[in-house]
Amino acid sequence: MNIHDPRYQSFLKKLRAARKAAGMTQVEAARRLGKGQAFIWKSEVGERRVDFVEAVTFAKLYGKPLAYFAPTTAAK
Repeated sequence: MNIHDPRYQSFLKKLRAARKAAGMTQVEAARRLGKGQAFIWKSEVGERRVDFVEAVTFAKLYGKPLAYFAPTTAAK
């Protein structure tokens, strides 16, 4: 799967939506993770891939179950 896969793009949209729903800016989310704002931005736009451990961390930070980020369409 590459970053242009519709399932990964869906994940990225959910990642941004979860942060916004948690009431956090990219700067605030980055501060809570001990990272720079660019880390959040690059993660949300697909410039850097988010691995499973990071997805779990984002889910906890944003107060979402990990399943929230799962694709809603069947795998190819």
